[in-house]
Amino acid sequence: MVALNEVPRRSYTDGPTPLEPLRRLSAELGGPQIWIKRDDQLGLTQGGNKTRKLEYLIADALNQGADALITVGGVQSNHCRLTLSAARVEGLDCHLIVEEDLGPEGTALGPAGSNPPEYTGNFLLFDLLGANSVTVLGHGADLLGEAEILADKLRAEGRKPYVIPVGGSNPIGALGYVDCAVEMLDQFAEAGVDSPTIVTPSGSAGMQAGLVVGLHSAGSNIPVIGINVSRTQADQEPKIVDLVDATARFLDLPPVPRDATTGLGDYFGTGYALPTPEMVEAVRLFARTEGILLDPVYTGKAAAGLIDLIRSGRFTSEDTVVFIHSGGVPGLFARTQAFA
Repeated sequence: MVALNEVPRRSYTDGPTPLEPLRRLSAELGGPQIWIKRDDQLGLTQGGNKTRKLEYLIADALNQGADALITVGGVQSNHCRLTLSAARVEGLDCHLIVEEDLGPEGTALGPAGSNPPEYTGNFLLFDLLGANSVTVLGHGADLLGEAEILADKLRAEGRKPYVIPVGGSNPIGALGYVDCAVEMLDQFAEAGVDSPTIVTPSGSAGMQAGLVVGLHSAGSNIPVIGINVSRTQADQEPKIVDLVDATARFLDLPPVPRDATTGLGDYFGTGYALPTPEMVEAVRLFARTEGILLDPVYTGKAAAGLIDLIRSGRFTSEDTVVFIHSGGVPGLFARTQAFA
């Protein structure tokens, strides 16, 4: 078995992120005791869950002698923002390849570079953090293919690029949430949080897969329910299972049972990053009751799923739920029309 502390790692956060009770929200919903894991308070620019993944990915890049990072995502990608931030901390170049979002009718929101129409949200931060290049492609473009083309070009110039996949979600990136699972088990014991269910956004799946592997390897039966932000349950769960299996193999751990993986596909609406009325309600409810901002793409939709599960009786007043805040709040300011 590979011990996690033997894997190279950088450190971008000082200590564990807070685990906080949401008493006013719990009372408002009349349901379970709700706690929140504040991974929006992780280190690097404006925080978010990708920071944990990047601690392992950047260490791997540096071990390979990389002098440039290339990564991909949506035009408002939190992962791209945080990869760029880590590059600035480490003195590396960073190139971003991003795709336009879709509009409400499934059409692109404008010509390349105009989505969002102004430099807002994460797209503004790409500029402020001084990305070495930002390439905006149409929705559905082969982002990783373009990343490999750019990597080959940089290698031909004598550079040493390191390509990071969407969301940093590969077995190395998922180690950040294997570690987080141990961190949370310690916090649960300290706070007296008994038999909780963890509810988390599920997109590129690195966070959820890492948690599932980490809890299983620690002998914990705490369930992790993913709320999908871009795919149906039938499409998302195989992605999560594949990454769970790959991460367990990377650490030489026994296989994780298939039933440890749940990704609910009822709450993403018409597509990734497209607003839903339920997301808007959830963002407003968290802000009004607890003073906590969610983002419209990940935590807003995951919170909408949690609220529906409570209202439909999946969780009762006897239950305890821990909701993971994966960050992403800069994206809120690029989608103000959803709240108008």
